[in-house]
Amino acid sequence: MSRAPQSSGPAAPAAAYDRFAWFYHRYWGSGPDAFAYRILPVLDRLVLPHVPAGARILDLCCGDGTLADLLQARGYRVTGVDGSLELLRYARRTAPDARFICADVRRLALPPVFDAVLCTYDSVNHLMDRAELEAAFRAAAGAVRPGGRFCFDVNTADGYLARWRGSFSIIADDHVLAARPRFDPATGVATFQLALFRQEEGRWTRTDLTLSQRCHPDATLREALQAAGFAAVEVSDAERDWGLREPGRAIYLAVRA
Repeated sequence: MSRAPQSSGPAAPAAAYDRFAWFYHRYWGSGPDAFAYRILPVLDRLVLPHVPAGARILDLCCGDGTLADLLQARGYRVTGVDGSLELLRYARRTAPDARFICADVRRLALPPVFDAVLCTYDSVNHLMDRAELEAAFRAAAGAVRPGGRFCFDVNTADGYLARWRGSFSIIADDHVLAARPRFDPATGVATFQLALFRQEEGRWTRTDLTLSQRCHPDATLREALQAAGFAAVEVSDAERDWGLREPGRAIYLAVRA
């Protein structure tokens, strides 16, 4: 099965992810194969050894709260931010002790009380231009303490070419999903077209929507991080360096100056 984008991200209409939330939570957000479980061993090496016990962690584009729940189970105090009210409804059930905020990460303003900031499952790819990248990175920089770590992952061009093609479907008695991911190397824009069908109270409903991402060059990401106040940027490859079955996914680690 091809993978869908992680969370609402600021550039896509939150209402679109509200309509996708039920399918996302059922097939991508929850269960042992969810990306949160796969990225946690990476965070165990890159981020968590560098924060104190009981640290405050900010989870940007937190989706349905699975990562927040895993971090809470380790004793961290987690605040999750997402633009989709429906995804946050699942998040509050998944991680009831975490704090969740419905907000656009480009316009987020939180005090610098967090020891680390995370933004996982290619949520940064939902930022569609340099200005949006800088706005979100400034929000992350403003929320993390000096010396704190900001970790995120992105789809690279190789990842889009490998995974955003073809089509797939999910068919069950009371729901159907049909998806067609596409990537245009000339523009760097990826689209994820969805047709969603659900039977509720004996009646079928259909929703059509398109989710968009952009492939950001490494230089653009580094420049946006530097402009936001981050330094000491390190980049690793999810498959080569961490053994994840994620070809074309890069993991960025930046330290707040």
